[in-house]
Amino acid sequence: MFKRTLTASCVALLALGTATACSSSSSSKSSASGASVPKVSLMVGGIDKQIYLPYQLAQNLGFYKKYGVDVTLSTESDGGVGAEDAMASGQVDMAGAWYNHTIDFQAKGKAVEDIVQLSGAPGERVMCTNGSNVHSAADFKGKTVGVTDLGSGTDTLTKLLAAQKGLKTSDYSRIGVGAGSTAVAALQNGKTACVMTTQPTVTALEKKNIAYSAIDLATTAGAQAALGGSWPAAGVLARTDWVNSHKDAAQKVVDALVATMHWINTHSAADIANNLPASFVSNTLVTKDDYITALNQDKGQFLPDGIMPAGGPKTSLATEVLVGNATSSINLGTTFTNDFAIAANKLEGFTTTTTPADSNG
Repeated sequence: MFKRTLTASCVALLALGTATACSSSSSSKSSASGASVPKVSLMVGGIDKQIYLPYQLAQNLGFYKKYGVDVTLSTESDGGVGAEDAMASGQVDMAGAWYNHTIDFQAKGKAVEDIVQLSGAPGERVMCTNGSNVHSAADFKGKTVGVTDLGSGTDTLTKLLAAQKGLKTSDYSRIGVGAGSTAVAALQNGKTACVMTTQPTVTALEKKNIAYSAIDLATTAGAQAALGGSWPAAGVLARTDWVNSHKDAAQKVVDALVATMHWINTHSAADIANNLPASFVSNTLVTKDDYITALNQDKGQFLPDGIMPAGGPKTSLATEVLVGNATSSINLGTTFTNDFAIAANKLEGFTTTTTPADSNG
């Protein structure tokens, strides 16, 4: 027991290589048995990042096909539209992105929900250059901190960490540095003193002796210590109107991803790496051994059952309120649902125990 598709526009498709594809969110195709197979497009906020590995792993394990859905994966690119914004505007059906965006969207009058939760921690670390003398967010004062993009989840977390230490946004600077090689270059070139980034970039920075981990938000335990509770990060976000009109497709995507999370929970980091594209686990930043070491270190961020952690939405809302992105009037009960994940676990033969949805009343 655990406690706990593309509209008429084109996006870059990543599936062991790259191609370009266009499709319609309402389209479907017939299986060999003649049954209609729904087609869904899902853009991930950096598909080669370890924090987002379940989406591609599900594809490579054949789970989307097994559970009866044709999923087209794509990835957002540096300087391009974010996955969550592409989803909200209808360019894609779903986004592989952080839960906190559902709160941001509600604050802007848009109904978006998280239909399956894949991680209970951001999976991020604040990496700072040797000699920067940064050991907590209080040391950000007078320095420049790199985030993925201004307005991104890493930007929100950076502002939260600083605010917890009494800093105003005017006390330090934030700039967008992307991820991977561009984040590394920002530190090497002295453009930033620190960057908030994920594996495998973290391991690359440590191996090259460019930067050290000053703040750990990579594991569930680390997030609880730094943020005051479980901070749900990677999940699948979709517009509420789309979910309501595509419940079968949504359920099948969640079925595949919950099966993937159980697979991750029962397999080693090496097994996981062996079932990901070679370019994800061995590239100019890291070797495959480095990737596996990093995944062993941070594998605890992944939830085994796709269920939203109890109290997680409230912790996330507190973050958004503190940094000024939302108010306490947000109705958390409409920002996520466990219904699909509960059904998926039942399909897999697992019993789940959940607490009532977080709310403000």
